[in-house]
Amino acid sequence: MKRRARVLAMIMAGGKGERLHPLTRDRSKPAVPFAGRYRIVDFVLSNFVNSDMLSLYVLVQYKSQSLIEHVRLSWRTTGIVPDYFVTVVPPQMRFGPAWYRGTADAVLQNLNLIDDFNPDIVAIFGADHVYRMDVNQMLAFHDETGADVTVAARSVPSAEASAFGVLSVDRQGRVVDFVEKPKQPPAMPGDPERALVSMGNYLFKRQALVDALLVDARRSTDHDFGRSIIPELVPAGRVYGYDFMGNEVPGVKPYEEQGYWRDVGSILSYWEAHMDLLGESPRFDLDNRYWPVRTGAHPGPPARFLGSDVDNAHVGEASLVKRATIRNSILGRSVWVNEGAVIEDSIVMDHTTVGKGARLRRVIVDRFNIIPADSEIGVDPAMDRRRHFVDSSGLVVVPRGGRREFLSGLEEF
Repeated sequence: MKRRARVLAMIMAGGKGERLHPLTRDRSKPAVPFAGRYRIVDFVLSNFVNSDMLSLYVLVQYKSQSLIEHVRLSWRTTGIVPDYFVTVVPPQMRFGPAWYRGTADAVLQNLNLIDDFNPDIVAIFGADHVYRMDVNQMLAFHDETGADVTVAARSVPSAEASAFGVLSVDRQGRVVDFVEKPKQPPAMPGDPERALVSMGNYLFKRQALVDALLVDARRSTDHDFGRSIIPELVPAGRVYGYDFMGNEVPGVKPYEEQGYWRDVGSILSYWEAHMDLLGESPRFDLDNRYWPVRTGAHPGPPARFLGSDVDNAHVGEASLVKRATIRNSILGRSVWVNEGAVIEDSIVMDHTTVGKGARLRRVIVDRFNIIPADSEIGVDPAMDRRRHFVDSSGLVVVPRGGRREFLSGLEEF
């Protein structure tokens, strides 16, 4: 019987997420709350744990404390089996005083972890996408093809492909060309309207990875997997593209979007991904007992509703909705909504209080906020621009409030 490959995962969780500002004002992109009770990083970590790959290093950099605390509290392991761990790795500066110069440099700076673990395969995955994936199926493809590196890929409309690395593959799936964010993306064979793009998730044979990183380190490059490592390997290395659309995860409902994957890198895409969770037949249904999205437990009681009109909403634990109206919205944990308030097409994060008679429409409210009584957000664009952050999509964002101000402000309600 063939021995299962020893896999070490390096989760790249250092992203600034500048297009998600102001949600990333105080935290990195993977630490941004999502869907009322998760953080974005929970999706990739859940995929590995559900795939029975339990050796996970999370590489952090930018404004990382929020993410460090989340992993510490939500992803604790027993320590009984030494190879089962979810460990945060801040920049070590092992090769000089600089921070990570790119995703490849981040892994290079932690080659000691790879040497100590002695894996057959190193999985290098991003931490800022919303999706379900059985990594075992990608690993099987990697093994069958004898690839040095396998790139997870999915097809998208050609008009959207210029935001990604675009692959050209032959009939066996071998990558013959890789272009990062081209203005004119090459089309897929037989389908001129679509292109095959990289998801930023890679499986490397250990030695192929180490060799590529050491060669890249001696050159003046971006030290990035998408911009330098993968394109350099394509001509001579065995680089294959794994079709994510063929990945089958148990428990997915027939009405869900096949191969659901979202880069929630902008305010609009972040809001739209939340809306995909709602409705009778959501595009991405969080209710999947066979492939759950995992996160930490919340100590609060179930949500409470008193005389309210609530339709098509997710409401987190310990929330209280009192004679208010909520439609097409997602509320986090410990959200208090007072009499006469109306919340529509919005995202309201943990520990926020919405005052009496307040009105929210197409608004994203970050954690620890107080929305004053009778205030209107998302109703008058001119007023919103004076008081809040208004995205180019028209969505209004209320940045994270202060915990101290929040607690003192509760007296008003």
